[in-house]
Amino acid sequence: MDFDPWSPQFVADPYPAYAELRARGRAHFFEPTRQWLVPHHADVSALLRDRRLGRTYRHRFTDADFGRTPPPAAHEPFHTLNDHGMLDLEPPDHTRIRRLVSKAFTPRTVERLRPYVDRLAGELVDALVVEGGGDLLTAVAEPLPVAVIAEMLGIPESDRGLLRPWSAAICGMFELNPSEETARAAVAASVEFSAYLRGLIAERRTAPGEDLISALVAAYEEGDRLSEQEMVSTCVLLLNAGHEATVNTTVNGWWALFRHPEQLAALRAGEVELSTAVEELLRYDTPLQLFERWVLDDIEIDGTTIPRGSEVALLFGSANRDPAAFDHPDTLDLSRRDNPHVSFGAGIHYCLGAPLARVELAASLTALLERAPTLRLVEEPERGSHFVIRGLKGISVEV
Repeated sequence: MDFDPWSPQFVADPYPAYAELRARGRAHFFEPTRQWLVPHHADVSALLRDRRLGRTYRHRFTDADFGRTPPPAAHEPFHTLNDHGMLDLEPPDHTRIRRLVSKAFTPRTVERLRPYVDRLAGELVDALVVEGGGDLLTAVAEPLPVAVIAEMLGIPESDRGLLRPWSAAICGMFELNPSEETARAAVAASVEFSAYLRGLIAERRTAPGEDLISALVAAYEEGDRLSEQEMVSTCVLLLNAGHEATVNTTVNGWWALFRHPEQLAALRAGEVELSTAVEELLRYDTPLQLFERWVLDDIEIDGTTIPRGSEVALLFGSANRDPAAFDHPDTLDLSRRDNPHVSFGAGIHYCLGAPLARVELAASLTALLERAPTLRLVEEPERGSHFVIRGLKGISVEV
């Protein structure tokens, strides 16, 4: 099978194509997106840490320097929102914003959230059990991380239904070669989401609380150089990144467990450590399949020079199935100890929310194992159409 991120067959199971890419070499130019595909674990891991690459180039170069066409003016609201978030910034701006936000995601802070996360996971699973089953995506996988990150930010419960549709529209732009229709939806969501958050920030200025938005406002007032646009972009990034990967890891993970009943039985019997199982589910069917970097200074991969101005696509899904890094990589092994997966990235852009994601994944897994011990699949789920942020359209279960 060829690498074809727009093919439903490829998106359903990209792993055979990854194996072919790894066998053919360490870097492959992919003409449809004009990117260099990097499929090997060692290269992906090294390039995530390599400061000759960046999430942006605009701190050093113009679009003309890179031979790139600036985005259409009509797309400006999306790019303004996206480009001021720390995921798409490089030092010193990235360092400044990450320092301010990281206080909310320390292991100690996250540990204090655990009782709330566990309680919420239990309530969601109990509701699923009362109904006799339903869609695991909408009943448990989505509402848990959305509620947790919204709670941290201080978004009122009555407004939380707005978040997922906005997020889905914006995240469509992270797919390869997004359509104009996708761009229009992302722009509309960016305008609405930004306006909503500006209103919330204004409220927190006059009536601060214990939430993260209030903390960012306080940092702004104290002159820690966080602009209002950076505040808005940071909140959107935290809301989007704070649930997209967790949602997809949950549904991808349960789909993998249902296809490997012996592994699910071992988990239910308590023969596998929960934390080890979570890491393996993150590795086995990676929620974020690809992460992009701009080449700021020439690099060389296996004798091939990749010049400044190029874009590399680091294939996380391929790296996590690389036999050079994992024994029997295509086997789901919930007791796998040596598991250097790259699902949370590496280097300065390593996922800030990784500790929280692990707590959420463990909470939902525990609640489903304990409160729905006979959970079973109703029908084979349908894979979503997106490749980069890869999940399911739904997953119907009975209890």
